[in-house]
Amino acid sequence: MNTEMIFETHAHYDDSAFDDDRDALLSSFPENGICCVINASSSVDSIEKTMELAKKYPFIYAATGVHPDDVGNMNEDVFKRISALCDDEKTAAVGEVGLDYYWHDDNKEEQRTWFERFIGLAGDKGLPLIIHSRDAAEDTLNIVKGSHAGDIGAVMHCYSYSREMAKLFLDMGLYFGIGGVATFKNARKLVETLEYIPMSNILLETDCPYLAPVPYRGKRNCSLYIPYVAERVAQIKDISADEVIRITNENARRLFTKVK
Repeated sequence: MNTEMIFETHAHYDDSAFDDDRDALLSSFPENGICCVINASSSVDSIEKTMELAKKYPFIYAATGVHPDDVGNMNEDVFKRISALCDDEKTAAVGEVGLDYYWHDDNKEEQRTWFERFIGLAGDKGLPLIIHSRDAAEDTLNIVKGSHAGDIGAVMHCYSYSREMAKLFLDMGLYFGIGGVATFKNARKLVETLEYIPMSNILLETDCPYLAPVPYRGKRNCSLYIPYVAERVAQIKDISADEVIRITNENARRLFTKVK
């Protein structure tokens, strides 16, 4: 196990933004210091595409689940398929699942119901959760706490809430996914939160093709840009970027235990 290489904990390489150069890009990762990638399914349509990527590339693992934006397409058949895929050796997590009241606040009950179902599935399968939460801090906290998701193991993907809220998630043992937003000039709240969160609970991610770090902000993101995030975290924590990469790799392997 090489803990000096980058462990990318949240990507969407099934996205059409990578249709023109997906294989060339992904094939370049090992030589560029990227040892592992968790590709998170989001829509119902992306579930099978994510599994195909995990089967094709040894260093890619799948997170299988449905983003709250797409829970309107969830049904029992889809849930059974996700449940079956959780038993696959290349499925490392249940995700990306959670709550999003920014884009959709007219189906909150439906979002909460499926979030709770996914947490239960993760517990049954012994897999960690990748949690999406936007404009839904209180409900997310209550569901995570009430369902003991911290005991299952979970990461708050693309964490965007306050330092005070971070403490409550941290008290439950959750991890925090940190990506390109940390490099933005207007990321003061996230920087303050990063100052507080211990390195033992930080993971590196991109959410690509979205949220590319400075100096690529506004362009298509990819795992090759994670060093910029590592450098920013290193500045905030007053340690070296290599140390950030090593520690976050160890953290990721502690959470995603199926990754070899």
